[in-house]
Amino acid sequence: MPVTNPAPVTVLGRGVRVGDRNRRRARSSTRTPSRPLGEARLISGVAFVVACGILGGMTATAVPRSDRVLVLAPRSTETDRQLATAAYRRGMRVERLTGWTAPAELHGLAAHVYAGPLFADAVAADLEVGFLEAPPGWLAELPYEFVGRRVEASTLAHAWTLRRPVFVKPPNDKSFAAKVYRDGTQLPGPDAADPDTEVLISEAVTFSCEFRLFVVDGEIRAASRYAVAGDLAVAPVEECAEGADALAFGAEVVAAEAGNLPSAIVVDVGLVEGFGWAVVEANAAWASGGYACDPDGVLEVVLRAGGPVAEVAGRDRRFVRPAPSVVR
Repeated sequence: MPVTNPAPVTVLGRGVRVGDRNRRRARSSTRTPSRPLGEARLISGVAFVVACGILGGMTATAVPRSDRVLVLAPRSTETDRQLATAAYRRGMRVERLTGWTAPAELHGLAAHVYAGPLFADAVAADLEVGFLEAPPGWLAELPYEFVGRRVEASTLAHAWTLRRPVFVKPPNDKSFAAKVYRDGTQLPGPDAADPDTEVLISEAVTFSCEFRLFVVDGEIRAASRYAVAGDLAVAPVEECAEGADALAFGAEVVAAEAGNLPSAIVVDVGLVEGFGWAVVEANAAWASGGYACDPDGVLEVVLRAGGPVAEVAGRDRRFVRPAPSVVR
């Protein structure tokens, strides 16, 4: 059955890879002189998903239309390609931008975004999206029984003074690498980061395995193992010997912390050597990799976590990411 295009599309031929080179070719053949300079162009949702289907052996079929649009960042990832396919199955329009400005044709639509924090900040105001995230100090406020280590919410300036190995990360951004630093002198200096940058500082522990849990309304909708002994080791949760225990511990944490987390969030948990199960961290669902999670379950959480700000429930409003002033 032919696909009904929800919007003008750039036709992609068999075997075409959705990438920068092909987007440049598409732009050269569909350029509109009246388009404002610097405005991002779109890769149409149907063209994008059909391309994924061709490459993956999927047969394209018509699906019911939705008034929702899933907006993706210019840089393609395995997770966002899976989410695009899942969204199309729901009848959603999918648009991958080729720049960091939301085109006028997307303004006013019921937009949902899956992307990194910097891109989210750039388009939040124009697309009127409310991005849910955990409070910066949430991990540090958990009881010891849930973390199994000392965790402190502080500033980068304080972390610079430390003279012992510590794990340091920004709570909700990726402004520098989250890892164990030999001491504070190894962190990005004042020439690269603001001294007032919020950070989480924790003692270094060893996780024998780590799992990612996508949660909405207190229920785990998708889960995957992503690491073993600190190394990437992706596997479906049902294929892991520790999978059932990871889900049980995650459910316990989510239930206990229901009032302290947004309704849609990612919680990573792991098995700490010499202690037991512990929370690794919380992450924004709209910016988290899905690993071997079920894409439909991930999408359900992402749509709530990064959707129209007007639809954010009252209990979630305090978890909306502050919108920065974007200079263009």
